[in-house]
Amino acid sequence: MTQETAAKKKTPRRAIKPVSPDAFSNRQLSLFQSFLANTDDARDALSNAIDLWDSIPRYAIPRKKEDELRLPGGFLPLRNLDFQYRGKSYTAQIRPARLEVKDKNGRSTGETIEHYPSAREELIEHALRKLATEQYAGFFDKPDYRSGVAFTLHRLRQELAGQGHAMTYEGLAEGLEILHYAYLGVIDAESDPDDPGMISQPYLPALAKVNQQGRAADPEAKWFVQFHGLVTDSINQITYRQFNYQRLMKCSTQLARWLISQLVLKFTQAAVTNTFQMRLSTIQRDSGLLNGYARQRDAVAALDDAWNEVKELGAVAVVRKGEQRGSRGKLEDVTYTLFPSREFAAEQKAANRRQGDAKDGVTLDSDPQQTLPTLVDNSRRLR
Repeated sequence: MTQETAAKKKTPRRAIKPVSPDAFSNRQLSLFQSFLANTDDARDALSNAIDLWDSIPRYAIPRKKEDELRLPGGFLPLRNLDFQYRGKSYTAQIRPARLEVKDKNGRSTGETIEHYPSAREELIEHALRKLATEQYAGFFDKPDYRSGVAFTLHRLRQELAGQGHAMTYEGLAEGLEILHYAYLGVIDAESDPDDPGMISQPYLPALAKVNQQGRAADPEAKWFVQFHGLVTDSINQITYRQFNYQRLMKCSTQLARWLISQLVLKFTQAAVTNTFQMRLSTIQRDSGLLNGYARQRDAVAALDDAWNEVKELGAVAVVRKGEQRGSRGKLEDVTYTLFPSREFAAEQKAANRRQGDAKDGVTLDSDPQQTLPTLVDNSRRLR
């Protein structure tokens, strides 16, 4: 063993800075955890959609696609997905997580493999954000500009099972590791090509976990995760919106969940007399979830099915489909005109009021309509 190797072995792992008790109970966090609802059951059904963060196609690469992209040695290429947010062009850059391969007894085989965050990790993240709305579970640490949640693996598993997504402890632990080791970069595509504005962090920048032996000794041992800086910034700037989390978690497909998220974030003035339009081309570009279809008609069929599911779940009352065809009848685009349900319109009205009341009750640091350069500055402050 060389002196250099010995020195590396003696170097202790950097501990996560403890979260102060004040971070688990403060005005900003209370606003994030308080919902506008008439009953406890209605309140339990709610969570927060995060502006910008929930518009990034960060879970758009399915596990099936991984097998096609995988290189020798278990490696996966870095992936770039273009999307638009509030009329501006961005690129989501996804760097896969590299994990140890373990045998059936949980022991390392000495091999490694890479994974992109996908549908399982999306569900885990939604459940974590829901747990963060529970008192003394979520935290917002303004001095260190970080947010996250402390939880037991049993509580996370219980939450997911309650929403129809039962997972094993091993699957949850692996999903959390993927969220911790995978990196998400958001690049301002309209900035200087030689020096683009960019924010890049792991999906979960910090993870403190309890191993299997520790869980057996103390089932109530707490795990700890820190949310991405864009989530922290949304909590700080109050750009999140309450929405029907239980409806979203009932969706059988990622595409239906994405559609609901976009309606929550964009159709803010929903009313039975108002309509909202979304185009196939826009959905294809911004979600990244229709890129795997070789034929356009298959992508349209998948989108039709997703809209039918959104309708069955009560978010929209009517979906009118209009096809735009070019020469020789070639399909160029599809426009979906959406009529909201009374329930969804009432939910959006409550979300608007709750957000307005929250902003009236605090003094924001800056304009809540954040630009990417501002978020990059906040990221530097976090690091």
